[in-house]
Amino acid sequence: MRPITDDTARPDPAPSRLSYRVQRWMLTPGIRLLLRVGLPFALIFGAVSGHLADQDRRDAFNMALVDIRNSIQQRPEFMVDLMAVDGAGPSVASDIREIVPIDFPVSSFDLDLQEIRETITGLYPVKEASVRIRPGGILQIDIVERVPTLVWRTREAIELLDETGAHVGFLDARGERPDLPLIAGDGADGHVAEAMALYAASAPLGARMRGLVRVGERRWDVVLDRDQRIQLPERHPVRALERVIALSEADDMLERDVVVIDMRLGERPTLRMSDEAVKDWWAIRQINGIGQ
Repeated sequence: MRPITDDTARPDPAPSRLSYRVQRWMLTPGIRLLLRVGLPFALIFGAVSGHLADQDRRDAFNMALVDIRNSIQQRPEFMVDLMAVDGAGPSVASDIREIVPIDFPVSSFDLDLQEIRETITGLYPVKEASVRIRPGGILQIDIVERVPTLVWRTREAIELLDETGAHVGFLDARGERPDLPLIAGDGADGHVAEAMALYAASAPLGARMRGLVRVGERRWDVVLDRDQRIQLPERHPVRALERVIALSEADDMLERDVVVIDMRLGERPTLRMSDEAVKDWWAIRQINGIGQ
C-alpha cells in the first residue's frame, strides 16, 4: 500500500506576487542602466563634492589644473617664436607689427588668430589678410594690399582710393602720384567706377585732361587745361562726353575760345565763350553792321 503524505507541508517554489514584480522591475533596461552607471556616478560625484567642499582643497585642485594646462601649452611644439609678414610693403608691414604687439615667444593657445586678422584688415591699405601658425613656431601673416587707382582731392586732404572707392592712404601733394587720375568734390569716392569709365572715354583728349569734379554730389564736370569745363548730365555722362569729343574732332570745338560746354540738357547743348572771344564777336558784328 502507498503511504499517505501531507502535501500541505511542502513550501511553494513559486515567488510571491510582490517578489515577482520586483524581479521584473529590476530587469527593465532603465533600472539596470541606473544601477550600473547612475548609482556609481552619483556616489563618485557625492564623494568628490564632499572632498571639494573645503576651500583649501578647491584651491589646490584648481592650481593643479592650471599647472597641468601650462605644462601642456608651454611645450616647445606649441610655442610661437616669431612673426612673418608677406605681401605687404615696408610701411604696411611696419604698421602691422605695431598694431599686433606680441611678446615672443608665446604659446599658440594664447593667440586669437581671428582677432589678429580683424585687427590687420582694419588698416586702410589692407584688402585681405590671412593669419596662421606655420610649422617651426612662425606666426604667418599673408597680406593683399589695396592698389591705388585714383587720387581724390577733398577740402581736408588728398587721398588715394582703390577701384572700389576704399581709402588706401594720404598724399602730401598731388605731384607725388601724377600717374593716377584725379577726382574732386564731396561724394566722389562713392562713384569711382563711373569716374574710371569717364577717364576711359576721355582718352582722345590726352594730356589736356586735368580731372573730374563731382558737383552737388550728383553729376560730374570734366576739367581740361586752359580752364575749360564740360558739364555732364546726371544720367549717361559717358555718352555725353563721347558726344562732345566727337563734335570736337569734327569741328575743333575744344580748340576754340570756349570756357564751358554745358551738356546737362542733352537735346540743347550750350557753349559759353571766354570774355575776350565775346568782345571780339561783338566787335566783328559792329564792323559788319550786324545788330544796328
